[in-house]
Amino acid sequence: MVRHNNQLPENLPQLQNLIKRDPESYKEEFNQQYHHFQNTLEVFSLTPDKPNKTLDELVMFMAQVAQCYPKELANFPQQIIDLLQKFNTILDNSMRMQFCRALILLRNKNLLAPTDLLELFFQLLRCQDKNLRTFLQTHIVTDIKNLNAKHKNAKLNTTLQNFMFTMLKDSNTKAAKMSVDIMIELYRKNVWVDAKTVNVIATGCFSKITKVMVASLKFFLGKDEDEKSDNSDSENEIDPKEVMMSNKFNKKSRKREKNLAKVKKLAAKAYKKKSKGESFNFSALHLIHDPQGMAEKLFHQLETTTKRFEVKLMTLDVISRLVGLHQLFLFNFYSYIQRFMQPHQREVTRILQFAAQASHELVPPDVMEPLLKTMANNFITERNSSDVMAIGLNAVREICSRCPLAMNEDLLQDLAEYKNYRDRSVMMASRSLIQLFRNVRPTLLHKRDRGRPTEATEELEEIHYGQINAKDYVRGADVLLTNKTEEVEINSESGSDDDEWIDIAHSDEEIEKDEETSEEEASSEEETEQDDTTIEKLDEPATKVKRKTLKAKRKLANAEKAELAKKVTLERLLTDEDFKRIDLANVKKQVFSMKKGLKRIADENPKERSELVKLGDIENIYKKRKHDKQTRIESVRQGQEGREKFGYKDGRMNINCSKTNREKRKTKNYQMIKHKVKGKVKRSFKDKQIALRNHLIKLKKMK
Repeated sequence: MVRHNNQLPENLPQLQNLIKRDPESYKEEFNQQYHHFQNTLEVFSLTPDKPNKTLDELVMFMAQVAQCYPKELANFPQQIIDLLQKFNTILDNSMRMQFCRALILLRNKNLLAPTDLLELFFQLLRCQDKNLRTFLQTHIVTDIKNLNAKHKNAKLNTTLQNFMFTMLKDSNTKAAKMSVDIMIELYRKNVWVDAKTVNVIATGCFSKITKVMVASLKFFLGKDEDEKSDNSDSENEIDPKEVMMSNKFNKKSRKREKNLAKVKKLAAKAYKKKSKGESFNFSALHLIHDPQGMAEKLFHQLETTTKRFEVKLMTLDVISRLVGLHQLFLFNFYSYIQRFMQPHQREVTRILQFAAQASHELVPPDVMEPLLKTMANNFITERNSSDVMAIGLNAVREICSRCPLAMNEDLLQDLAEYKNYRDRSVMMASRSLIQLFRNVRPTLLHKRDRGRPTEATEELEEIHYGQINAKDYVRGADVLLTNKTEEVEINSESGSDDDEWIDIAHSDEEIEKDEETSEEEASSEEETEQDDTTIEKLDEPATKVKRKTLKAKRKLANAEKAELAKKVTLERLLTDEDFKRIDLANVKKQVFSMKKGLKRIADENPKERSELVKLGDIENIYKKRKHDKQTRIESVRQGQEGREKFGYKDGRMNINCSKTNREKRKTKNYQMIKHKVKGKVKRSFKDKQIALRNHLIKLKKMK
């Protein structure tokens, strides 16, 4: 092998390449460079604030060939670590970055322990160098992720978590903020998803540094973006096409170009938001060790804080989620939030959302009643707009769906009177409240608002405070013992998920019989209604006895069904098909009334209650939403499809042939044909005489 001794000392990349191929042959050249490195390092330590390009190159060279000479370079990583620890704030930015890159290179070759490097990098987060901090954050996250890729390294994770806990209490704002960001990022990447990480982040909610506190609160709220951005209407969204078009035709200026660039950025950001999946971290709230203590501390901090209103809102949101999720007792929270319940209050819909989130079944009715009365007095009055009234009714519904005992009879009957209100949004909100109490506490409603009694409402039991209605059987499992499968069919052949009710008639005779029986039943029902009215007038005691016996029979029937359901649950292993059939039977109970006949099915089926209240459930107002300009144009164009073109119809046989002067005149500017249009006006005899005289005078002059 040819050796170029005269060039190698100066050409480090070439020497590096040759050493990697044959380390033993170039050991002498390496020793020469290593001695040069030691001498340069001693000189540099005298003036560490000045950049040294030679040292930069030598450090990277040593890091590249470290695996070739492990004995000679055994102390090299520690030398760089000591250098960074000693002069971390004095070093030049470019040199500090180069040293960190060399250490990462050594770490990738397993020549450096991960704990030593990560602890050093956490200390370097104090440096006033943004590029370095972001670079180190990325490396820390990826390194910890790689270490836990195959199996969880519990010992390393515990060491690093303890170190991060101390970093959170660091006086340096940037270091503390970066440590929180790293933990949150590791949680989102499913690397550190244990309770210890969550509780370390929870301590950040009480940090004196605002940025750390806000980052920790946002983590428990589940999203970095504000919820308003998700619920914004299409009217508020920016259409870059419109701005570009206006910029194209309007007068050019620097301001317009700036606005156009800003709009393009916002449009790109909105597109990224839509394409990116939503990240929910609600499970983090379940992993908190002492939710009651955390909620009380946060509330005390909220009462004494002087921070911005947005930070207060975030704190309220976290407290309400903790209270609702863990069913905590924090009675002062409801009286505190009651002060902000005014229609003119900023972000009032979010405050109503927090009130609904913090309500649960274990909150005493005495605590919640003043809150509902305040909402009714401030929002649900005719002096407010219809939108404000609808939002108030929606908020009351959301609170009552979580804490039904909060509502009293008088208030509910007052709110139910809005079911015939002139505005559709208020009417629909009131009816949704009535529908809720039909399924939860129908006795509070007026008799006319309870609707036709169904099998499901007959099975309802009276709710008492603190009562747990636990069943030792699957409700509706008794349907599995019956053979009446004609009414309910599971649509398994089609493979669709939608289950439908199908009434099967086998012949025309049966249809006629059904019609006859239905007519007889209708007539009998009319007769019974008339009898009931006469009985009520006479107030005979016999009718009361009959009603009592009917109720007793229904109770016995319900008890028998419960026993059958218990028997099925204990004696059988229920399959997915069985559960489908049970669910269909339970839905049927809500649809079919106790009397014969089908109850009208509501447009919206009742959804399962989620852990958290959505802002859209409170802001959901039944009205026709305005379309933006783009959708209006699209709808107009759709209506024009397949229609003859409006306006002048060209009747020429050959389109390429010339047009008449009259046709050409239609495309000309008005100023060009103004004099001709004026000439069409009929002139008087005197005007004609004057025109003739002027014409003759003109001719005479020309001669």
